[in-house]
Amino acid sequence: MQNNVLILDFGSQYTQLIARRVRELNIYCEIHPYHKIPDNVSEFKAVILSGSPFSVRAEDAPHPDLSKIRGKVPMLAVCYGAQYLAHFHGGKVEPSNTREYGRANLSLIKDGETLFDEITENSQVWMSHSDTIKELPKNGIRIASTHDVLNAAYRIEGEETFAIQFHPEVYHSTDGKQLLENFLVKIAKVAQEWTPEAFVDLTVEDLKKQIGNEKVVLGLSGGVDSTVAAVLLNKAIGDNLYCIFVNNGLLRKNEFNSVLHQYKDMGLNVKGVDSSARFLDALKGISDPEEKRKKIGNTFIEVFDDEAHEITDVTFLAQGTIYPDVIESISVNGPSATIKSHHNVGGLPDFMKLKIVEPLRMLFKDEVRRVGAEMGIDPELLGRHPFPGPGLAIRILGDITAEKVRILQEVDHIFIQGLKDWMLYDKVWQAGAILLPVSSVGVMGDERTYEKVVALRAVESTDGMTADWVDLPYDFLQKTSNTIINRVKGVNRVVYDISSKPPATIEWE
Repeated sequence: MQNNVLILDFGSQYTQLIARRVRELNIYCEIHPYHKIPDNVSEFKAVILSGSPFSVRAEDAPHPDLSKIRGKVPMLAVCYGAQYLAHFHGGKVEPSNTREYGRANLSLIKDGETLFDEITENSQVWMSHSDTIKELPKNGIRIASTHDVLNAAYRIEGEETFAIQFHPEVYHSTDGKQLLENFLVKIAKVAQEWTPEAFVDLTVEDLKKQIGNEKVVLGLSGGVDSTVAAVLLNKAIGDNLYCIFVNNGLLRKNEFNSVLHQYKDMGLNVKGVDSSARFLDALKGISDPEEKRKKIGNTFIEVFDDEAHEITDVTFLAQGTIYPDVIESISVNGPSATIKSHHNVGGLPDFMKLKIVEPLRMLFKDEVRRVGAEMGIDPELLGRHPFPGPGLAIRILGDITAEKVRILQEVDHIFIQGLKDWMLYDKVWQAGAILLPVSSVGVMGDERTYEKVVALRAVESTDGMTADWVDLPYDFLQKTSNTIINRVKGVNRVVYDISSKPPATIEWE
C-alpha cells in the first residue's frame, strides 16, 4: 500500500483513535510499537508519534532512535512525542504546577502556519499530561499556546517536524481532524486514496495471488466480520471457498436457520452444522465463565475439524481478524491483561496444519462495514449488533441447561424485536438479555410464583472499548417487561442494567 502513514505507539490509550482519524481522511496508516520501528521507515509518507502514560523524565521512559525519521520524513509529535523531542534535543521538560488535563483553548496561533490552516484562536483542544515543556528544543519555534500552556505547539526550523502538547485525535479537540488533515495532506502531501472501493479491488487481487487454485475453509459466525471476509474471498476464489456455520445451541432464537438462509441468498458455499446437543453436553454442570469459554472453544475446534476433514485438499483457513486484534498482539506492553477470553476461530491448533488468510486484518470495525456496503451486502446484516462468540452461554449466569437457553432465547427475542419495532435498534451499539442465577417472589393472578429474574442491557459505543448505557424510553421498557413476564414461562421479574464501561464490562461474564 502506497502513501502509508506510520504511527509509533508509546502506549497511549488514544493511539487507536489517531489511526481511526487518519483513516477517516481516506489515508492508510499502520500502528507499530516505538521499539519496533519498521526497517522501511523511509518509505512512509509521514510519521506520527503518539502520547504515552510515561514521563520523559522517568528512567524507563521510551527512548527510540528517530535518526532515520527526523528531517527525512514529515513528522507530527503528539503529547509525549512533543515532550520527547524537547527533552532529548536541547529543550526542557518539567512537572507542571497543575496537572494539565481536560479542555483548553488555543491562543497566540502564529500567522502563516500551515498546521493551523482554517483553525482559529480559541479553538478547543484536549490536554492530558502532568509534565509540560518549559524550553523548546534546538531550532524549535513556538506556533501556538493556550492560557495555561505556553508551548502548546511548535515546529523545528529547517525540518517538516511539528509537535503539539494536546490530543487532536479525541472528540473534544474540535478542530483536531482539520489539524491532522493539514499535516498529512498539505504538509506531507499524502494522497487520500484509502477508500472501500480501492480496498476491495486491491484485496481481491492480493487474495488471488496468495491463494491461487487452493481451497479455503472459513468458519462463519453470522456476524459482520466473518461475513465480509467470506464475500471478499468469494469474489477472489469463488467455489474454492468452503464456509461452515456451526449451531452451538447458544444462538439467538431461530438464528441458525435465518442466517443460513441469508448466506445461501448471497451465493456463498455454506454448510450448516447443528451441533447443539454436543455443545450443551460439554457444558453440563459448568458455571465458571472462563471454563464455559474453554469448553465452547474446544468443542468448536472439534466440530470444525471434523467438518474440515470432509473437504479434500484444504490448504487455507480464513479468519475474520480485524485490526484492533492485530494491534493488541503487538502492543507496547504485549497483549493486555486478560479481562475475559475471546472465542475465535483463531484458537485453532497446529494439528490442523492450515495456512492462515486474514483479508480484514488491517481494518477497523467501521471500515469493515463500509467495505461490506461497497460489496452490496444487506445493510440489515451489516448493521447487526456484536454478539459474543460463546453466545448465550455467557449471558446465562451459572450452569447451562436446555431450559435456561429456551427461556433466554425467548426473552432476548422479545427485547431485540421490540428495539426494531420501536426504531431503537440502530441507535444501540449492542443489546441483549442476561438470565440471573436468582429467583424472586411474584404474584400472577391469585398465585404466588418463585421464578427467574432477567436483566436487559443496551449500550452505546464506537468500538466496545468504552460504553455507556442507553436511556431507553420508559414506555418501551414498561411494554417490554410486561411482554416478557406474560409470555415467557419461568420469568417473573425484569430489571434494566444502567452500568457503564468502565467500571463494568458490556457482558456480565
